[in-house]
Amino acid sequence: MGSTRVILAVAAGALAPALLLATPSMAASAAPAAAIATTGSSYDEMSADDLRVAISRILADPDSGKRVIREANALLDSGTVEEMRAWLETGYRLAQAEDDRVAIFRLLADPDISDALRAAAGAALDENTPEALRHFLEVGRYEAG
Repeated sequence: MGSTRVILAVAAGALAPALLLATPSMAASAAPAAAIATTGSSYDEMSADDLRVAISRILADPDSGKRVIREANALLDSGTVEEMRAWLETGYRLAQAEDDRVAIFRLLADPDISDALRAAAGAALDENTPEALRHFLEVGRYEAG
């Protein structure tokens, strides 16, 4: 199974530019939520191989946490097309949020962090949305210092 993951990771790297240019950017999406809900997911159009490549790209990200890695590997080993689509649409976001929560708690465990950083981490945990947790780890912790 290890060689399959290596092959998929290499394929993901080779196909990444094409996939990035072929799919809409999450940040550039300005469509209303109702329009998004009626048009379906971009994953609905993807083949099993394309779904595996998308999951392999997530695995190749050095910021992927333990839950993301565990779930992605399980999908690559024995996941159905429907399971892969469902995970990419919602499961990945939830797994990433759990990994982000763990990273924030690890940061809070450091007795030497500043009060401002502790407050910003607490605010992200209080908000408890995947977006707030990710924003804190990517931006907020550097702003709070």
